[in-house]
Amino acid sequence: MKIICQKSDLQKSVNISLRAVPVRSTMPILECILIDARSNTIRMISNDTDMGIETILHGDVVDKGVIAINAKMFAEVVRKLPDSEVTIETDYNMNVVFLCDKSRVMIPGEAGDDFTYLPNVERDECVEISQFTLRQIISQTIFSIASNENNKLMTGELFEITGDMLRVVALDGHRISMRRVSLKEEYPDRKVIVPGKTLGEISKILNGEIEDMVKIYMTRNHILFELQDTTVVSRLIEGEYFAVDQMISRDYETKVRIRKQALFSCIDRATLFVKEGDKKPIILDFNGDNLNLSIDSPLGAMNEDIDIEKEGRNLMIGFNPRFMMDALKVIEDEVVTLYLTNSKSPCFIRDEDNSYTYLVLPVNFMR
Repeated sequence: MKIICQKSDLQKSVNISLRAVPVRSTMPILECILIDARSNTIRMISNDTDMGIETILHGDVVDKGVIAINAKMFAEVVRKLPDSEVTIETDYNMNVVFLCDKSRVMIPGEAGDDFTYLPNVERDECVEISQFTLRQIISQTIFSIASNENNKLMTGELFEITGDMLRVVALDGHRISMRRVSLKEEYPDRKVIVPGKTLGEISKILNGEIEDMVKIYMTRNHILFELQDTTVVSRLIEGEYFAVDQMISRDYETKVRIRKQALFSCIDRATLFVKEGDKKPIILDFNGDNLNLSIDSPLGAMNEDIDIEKEGRNLMIGFNPRFMMDALKVIEDEVVTLYLTNSKSPCFIRDEDNSYTYLVLPVNFMR
C-alpha cells in the first residue's frame, strides 16, 4: 500500500478516528486504526464494538492495500511530523513507513484481516438536522446523564421523533434536561436511547455550521450519523425509557421570573463555600419581589439579594448549586422562569414555547 496526503488532513482524520479506539481491549486489533485503501478512496476506520467511526482521508492512492496501525503510536508519529506532504507505504513485513520532508519513520503494522468493520445499517429513511442544532441540543442536555452504570438507561439520552418535532431527554435521578427542536419535515414516530458516550464524541466531531447537515438513520439496534466525510455508527441502549411526561408537572404555586445571569453569578459565588463532593445546598428564599440566596458552611458564608418578579406564595427551598448552574449555563434567554410548588417538590425551568424544560430536585436543609 502507498498513499500520499497532507499532514493536516492526516492529523484531522487520525484525531476523528481516535474517538472510537478503546483504551484497552481483549481484541488488540481494535486498539488500531485501519487504513483501507483498496479502492481510490482512503478510508480510516476505528471500532470499539459499541461505537465505530469511518472517515475519509483526502489524498492519492498510489498502490492499493490495507493496514492496521496501533492508534496511540500512529497519532504520536503524525503529530510530530513536519507540516508537509506525507507518504505512507507498507512493505511485505507489514512495516509502515512515513516519509515527510527529510524525515523517515517506520513502525510495525498489522494485517487488517481480523479488524471489525462497522456494522451494516440500513439507510431506508434519514432524519436531517443541521450540525449546529445537533451539537447545541447535545451540549444542552448531556450533563444530565448518569456517570455510573448502575442504571444503563440513565447513561443515554432519549431521541424521540413525533411528526416534525425532535425531543431529546437526559436524566440522572436528580434532574431532567429536555430540549425540543422543529425538523424541516415530518417523519414516522420513533424513539431510541443513544449512549451518552456516543453523543459526547459526536459533538466533538461536528463542525457546528448551520449550513452543514447531519443525516441520522435509526434501526432497531443501531443509530448512524452521516456527516460530509465521516460516518459514526453506535449501538443503542435497549429498554423502555422512563415515563418522562409523568414526571413533568404543569402545576405550580409559585412562578418566578429572574435575570438568568444574575442568578447564575450569585450561585457561582456561593460555590466558593462548597467543597468538592460536598452536598451542602444553597438556600433560595422567594419573598415578595426579592430572592435571598444564602449558604453557610465551614468554609464561610454568603447572603445575597436579587430582584425578581413573583406570582403566587412565598417559598424557601434548597438546591445542589452545581445542578442549577448546569441548567442555567446552557439557557440562552436573558430572563428565565422558575415554577415551584413547595420545598419538597422539583423546580422547573422552562420557556413559554416549551423548547426547553429543566427539572431539578430540591435538597433538604436545616435553618
